[in-house]
Amino acid sequence: MDAKKASKLQEIRATASDAAEIMRQIGTPGVLESLNHVKETASQINGIIHVLKTPEMVRNIENFRQISENLNDTASKIQETVQQLKETGVIDKTSDLIITAKGKIDSFGNDSEDNLCGQDLRNVTLATKEMFVSIKELMNELTMTVASSKTDTIGNIRDTIKEVSYISKTISSAV
Repeated sequence: MDAKKASKLQEIRATASDAAEIMRQIGTPGVLESLNHVKETASQINGIIHVLKTPEMVRNIENFRQISENLNDTASKIQETVQQLKETGVIDKTSDLIITAKGKIDSFGNDSEDNLCGQDLRNVTLATKEMFVSIKELMNELTMTVASSKTDTIGNIRDTIKEVSYISKTISSAV
């Protein structure tokens, strides 16, 4: 039993000694300097948190959210357009036309029995025209899709740029 008490007493002395050493270390210039850096950092973080709560920053965050939604909507519309183009076969037809035109052009000038004649050149020309019409229709659809979401996005981006500039100046002056 006395051995247990002596052991406990030694543990208490060791703990007290360790605590005293820790207190001495806290008083050293290096630790005090580190604690001052932590205090300054916490102060700067509090300033940033205060700026984040301002109406301008709240509006900026909302603008970023709206921009994100607009970009998602645009991506969805483009995906829908591409899916519709695939379903209608425009992309496949265009690919087939390109392959056919390339085959005809590659055979031009070959010394084989399959030399191009006037009708073949006319077919290549018609296929090329159809290909360009298909590409033009695709571009028109994509342009309409982008234009429909572009108006809101541009306004939000302009507002956001103004607000970010203002907040940057506010943070710079606060820090």
